[in-house]
Amino acid sequence: MSSGNVIRPGTRGESGNRDLYPPIEPYEHGTLEVEDGELIYWETTGNPRGKPALVLHGGPGSGCVPWHRRLFDPSAFRLVLFDQRGCGRSKPHASEPDNRLTNNNTPSLIADIELLRQHLDVEKWLVWGGSWGSTLALAYAESYPTRVNEMILWGVTTGRRSEFDWLFRGGVAAFFPEQWDLLRAALPAADQDGDTVDAYHRLLNDPDSAVRRRAAEAWCMWESATSEWPPTTELAERFTYPAFAMAYARIVTHYVGHNAWLEDGSLLAGAASLNAIPGIMVNGRFDFHHRAWPQAELVIVDNAGHAPSGPALTHELIRAGDRFSRY
Repeated sequence: MSSGNVIRPGTRGESGNRDLYPPIEPYEHGTLEVEDGELIYWETTGNPRGKPALVLHGGPGSGCVPWHRRLFDPSAFRLVLFDQRGCGRSKPHASEPDNRLTNNNTPSLIADIELLRQHLDVEKWLVWGGSWGSTLALAYAESYPTRVNEMILWGVTTGRRSEFDWLFRGGVAAFFPEQWDLLRAALPAADQDGDTVDAYHRLLNDPDSAVRRRAAEAWCMWESATSEWPPTTELAERFTYPAFAMAYARIVTHYVGHNAWLEDGSLLAGAASLNAIPGIMVNGRFDFHHRAWPQAELVIVDNAGHAPSGPALTHELIRAGDRFSRY
C-alpha cells in the first residue's frame, strides 16, 4: 500500500455505492470477567473459520450495534464485537451512580482487548475503529503491533489535547455557535466561564438524579449536533434512551477530563510501530482531524461529518473491509 495515498470515492474502479451486508445474528456471545469483577460483553458473527476482525466502537461509551455487523462480508470474516467497560451490555453500567468508573481508562481497555483476543484464541486480527474507537485502535496497535494484521479507521482521532479542546472546550464552537451557547447556558452561572468538561463531569456525578439527567440531556444534544454536517438540531435517537445517554455522557467526560490517560501526542510519536501494518482511513471532508500514520491510505468523502451516517462514507467502510478480506 503506497505511502500517504489520498483517494476520493469512486476512483478505485468500483462502480456505485455498496449496500450493507444483510442483517446477521451472533453465532456465539458471552461475558468476560476483567479486573475488579467487571464484565464485558462480547459476540462473534460471520464465519467461525474466517479472518478475525475486531470492532472498536466510539464514544467512548456508545457500545456496539447491529450496524457494525453489516459492514463486513459474513462469509469472509470472523467478526468480534464487544462493549467497552460501563456501556452497552457490559456490567456494571455507567448509568448507575454507584459505578464511579474507577478502573475505566484507556490502559484497562487495551488490557481487555488483549484478554479477549486470548480468550477467543485469535493469533492476529484486523482492527476496525471509528472516532474514539480509532484512538483506542491506534493505542492497542502501538502496544501490540504483532497482533494486528490491518487497520480500518474512520473519523480519526489521536488523543491529543488539541483534539479534546477542539471538540469539547470551544474550538469547534465556531462552526456550531448556537449549539455551543446552549451547552454553556445549561451550566450553573458559576461554571459558565470555567472548564466545560469539568463542570459537566461534576454535574453528571451529582447526588441529585434530576441534576444528572439535565446534564446528560444537554451534553448529548451537543454530541448530536457536532457529529453531523450540516449540524442537526434534533437529539440523536440513541440519546433518547435515558440509561444510554447517562452512561455515554459520564464516560465521555470521564475520559476527556483525564485526557484519555494518553501522554499528549504519544500516538503520533509512536506511529513508526505501525509501519508494517496496512491501513485505510475513511474521513469526511468536514471531519477536522489528521491522519495517525502517514503510511496509511486516506479516503476523503465530501459533505460528510464525523459520523458515518451518510451512504458515501458508510460504503467506503464496506469497500475497505472487502479489500482486506482478500489479503
